[in-house]
Amino acid sequence: MKKLLYTITGGLLVFLGLIFVIVPGPSLLLLIRGLYLLSFEYPAAKVWLKRCQKMLSKSARWLDAQISKRRRSH
Repeated sequence: MKKLLYTITGGLLVFLGLIFVIVPGPSLLLLIRGLYLLSFEYPAAKVWLKRCQKMLSKSARWLDAQISKRRRSH
């Protein structure tokens, strides 16, 4: 029962996250939460969750560097 609940809820969140990649919305928030729920029951979801976390960290570092460059030039 627990696995079914995690699968349905996580799958729905991932699906909505993918929809919101195309249309404006909170895509990353939904994708990560969905993968988090799915990772309790499915090892492949845990792999994708870790990939997403690495990509988000890399993006955040890049954005921080861009903001720092802009501040220094003004």
